[in-house]
Amino acid sequence: MVRVASAAIVAALLASPALAQDPKPIAAVAAGGPAQGAAATELLLVDRDADDGARGSLRWAIETSNAEPGRYRIEIAAQAIVLKSALPPIKGPVAIEGQAFARTGGHNVVDGSGYLPRDLKSCPGMVQGQYGTNVRTASNPGFALVDTRGVTLRGLEIRGFCIGVLVLRTSNAVIADNRIVRNIGGAGVMLSGDDGKGGSTSHTTLDNKVLRNAFVENGDGLELTRGAAFNLIADNSFDGGTDNLEPSQGIEILWGNDNTVVGNRFANYSDGLQLNWGARNYIGANVFTGNAFGISVSGEGNMISGNQIRGNGIGIAVRPEAKVAANRISRNAIFGNGKPIRLCSAGGSCDPAMARGGVVIGPPGLEHASFVGSRGMGVVFDKAGAAQVCTAKNTPEKCHAAPQFGLQPPKLTSARAVGGKTAVKGEALAPANGVVFVELFASPKGGGEGERYLGTVQALADGQGRAAFEGQVDGAAAGSAITATVTTAAGATSAFSAAVALGR
Repeated sequence: MVRVASAAIVAALLASPALAQDPKPIAAVAAGGPAQGAAATELLLVDRDADDGARGSLRWAIETSNAEPGRYRIEIAAQAIVLKSALPPIKGPVAIEGQAFARTGGHNVVDGSGYLPRDLKSCPGMVQGQYGTNVRTASNPGFALVDTRGVTLRGLEIRGFCIGVLVLRTSNAVIADNRIVRNIGGAGVMLSGDDGKGGSTSHTTLDNKVLRNAFVENGDGLELTRGAAFNLIADNSFDGGTDNLEPSQGIEILWGNDNTVVGNRFANYSDGLQLNWGARNYIGANVFTGNAFGISVSGEGNMISGNQIRGNGIGIAVRPEAKVAANRISRNAIFGNGKPIRLCSAGGSCDPAMARGGVVIGPPGLEHASFVGSRGMGVVFDKAGAAQVCTAKNTPEKCHAAPQFGLQPPKLTSARAVGGKTAVKGEALAPANGVVFVELFASPKGGGEGERYLGTVQALADGQGRAAFEGQVDGAAAGSAITATVTTAAGATSAFSAAVALGR
């Protein structure tokens, strides 16, 4: 039950020392959050571990702040708070910060295990009978930011909920320097524009920042869904761990557009990052290792650039979908993939015959009948209605054709070391009379992926779609394996070519 403090109670509380103005607030707001100085806000100090609603408890602090949003900031001194019931949704602007982080680098704990058992069925979806990570849900969040703006959460360990932090139709929130641990249904942090009927809103969940957090053994680490747009996800670590009830995705983007995901680390998930039908998202300078699929992508106009993708089953999997579209893959360091990693919880694959490697165009996702794995422990799925992955003419209804417009890898005919450079020749098939961009890579002898980006050669396809290319890029060690990808002017990128050995 959400309790709202009366005006009389608030007035009485204002006399408390815990509400006195503090001339030295802790790092009041992380970069990009609401600008609140000491003169503008008063301190609500949480120094009680007990979740009893008394003065000094977290519940009391949130209820007091909600009565006059923007007046207070909340600092948590209590070492560990085990909640007895759900906290009220937070009304911004307000900053809620753990004191331990600024003083020692530690985290003050807010734990949901006092009323939520660690059982996926305690995390129901919005469709009756569904539960767990991979369903539409907003159930049992630790901190709920709903239809508000300007909330900062910093220096906390948020654990044992279905959703650690729910950011629903909320903008300008900052979630920074936290530990998000073992939230089992939904996500560690969920940013959603859900309109309440399963549809998307395009103007509500914008300009939020999720920075420098450690996500540990959450079902999904983070979600950007149903219209979440122009959000920044940077410098976080996402680890599916070894004791995860549904190790699905580090990040899932579902109908989310124009988000930036940079400088993060992803390990031990079915998909490090799963992008479903989103547009214009930028995925750059991240590290993916130990996932069944490092990145799984569908959608249009997404940019995957400058990432290190190593030691996964598939480095980048570009899935078929109903609408064939272009996604650009550029200047990544992709090597050592093809591992027999069988994680397949609403992503990845447990198919022993699945093609593996650096970039694979066309592996099935969970929307396809040929997907091998779990579509979610609490998901009700009609496999008979799933789509087919189709590559030939006269295909059946609900057919998803090859992605990237069927673009084939280029063919390298030679690669020679010339005066400290690498001179390459080859041919690519591309749209007739269109420009193409051939990216060249070097890997150790015997490799077939693209460990080091060497440069780009531009070519023009003739009327039959043949683009002969020739040029020089950066040098590589003698005996290196040289590979190439081709990208069209529309932004579709192929898989890697067959490798050729660097000669003299």
